[in-house]
Amino acid sequence: MKFKTLDAIALVLVIIGGLNWLLVAISPDYNLVTMLFGSMAWLVSTVYVLVGLSAIYLIVVWPKLGRN
Repeated sequence: MKFKTLDAIALVLVIIGGLNWLLVAISPDYNLVTMLFGSMAWLVSTVYVLVGLSAIYLIVVWPKLGRN
């Protein structure tokens, strides 16, 4: 299975989510997603849902990535 665009998008979203969690762990007042989208709670929630769905997607396709 080749690395597809959807795989790359999912990987980027999971990396962003992981880095956001790191920043929250270092300083609870520093949340990158909230800082970027501030008062738009629906957009913040959408980003979190996309990060979560990306993680589930990568769990499913991870064994297939890299195989020819």
